[in-house]
Amino acid sequence: MATSTNVQQETPPAPRAPKRKYNQRVRDRISGYLYISPFFLLFGVFGMFPLIFTAYLSFHKWNILGEREFIGFANYVGLFTNDPLFWKSVGNTFSIWALSTIPQLFVALILAFILNQAFLKGKSLFRLAVFMPNVTSIVAVTIVFSAIFGTQYGIINYVLSMIGIDPVNWKGSYFGTHVAISLMVMWRWVGYNTIIYLAGLQSIPKDLYEAATIDGATKVQQFFYITIPMVRPIIIFTVLLSSIGGMQVFTEPLIFGAGSESQGLTMTLYLYQEAFERFSFGYAAAIAWVLFLIIILVSLLNMFLTKRIKSA
Repeated sequence: MATSTNVQQETPPAPRAPKRKYNQRVRDRISGYLYISPFFLLFGVFGMFPLIFTAYLSFHKWNILGEREFIGFANYVGLFTNDPLFWKSVGNTFSIWALSTIPQLFVALILAFILNQAFLKGKSLFRLAVFMPNVTSIVAVTIVFSAIFGTQYGIINYVLSMIGIDPVNWKGSYFGTHVAISLMVMWRWVGYNTIIYLAGLQSIPKDLYEAATIDGATKVQQFFYITIPMVRPIIIFTVLLSSIGGMQVFTEPLIFGAGSESQGLTMTLYLYQEAFERFSFGYAAAIAWVLFLIIILVSLLNMFLTKRIKSA
């Protein structure tokens, strides 16, 4: 008797593919975060940590060698109620900022307008010339300006004496010190802002100027009715940057001298003196945080005003 031999031979199961722990989308996200992580690591070490540690120090009394003593808000209370020198430094900072920033931006805009004209030859040379002061050492600039504004042998007083004006005691008066420091700041940053404005001017269509010229508009009218409205966002940007920088003027008054009546003492210079001359690091940390809050308030005020001007 024939027997059925329908024996099914079982095929071995196919090997399973190893299960991936993360799918491709998750791995793309992880790799993206890894690529940008160096910035956040450096920002955390050199940006956030000093900020947080300064806030911590501002509630302590510390001379860097001894132990830190917690004193609560005593540094801030003393700063606001019993420190006229701090308020003098605040007034000096705003005065120097006003004397340097407002003329600086206006001069930079005019220079950029001139450098953007078609008739001007050798534009590259002029652009290099206006930008050179920005890459020059601040210390060297301040030393040269200190010689120029010297009371006895300075060039400025020599020129003034030639036209019958009495010499000015630049380092001994509020007016002289503020004007001298403001000119140093202007000399360094006018070229920087000129190049930024020039980049904005070159994005304005030439057709607007050609149409204005055909209609009989003068260069001055083109400047006020075409150039300024078209570069208004860039003007807002430079105003914010210049305001933040103007609140932190340090090297110029340090080298030039704060003066016998502290007429050149700025907030950052006063912070430096408290920390590294009087070794009051807790008090200096409180000054740093007040300066930080003042810069934020000035920036917000600038943004508010520029938005109002923009919407007008």
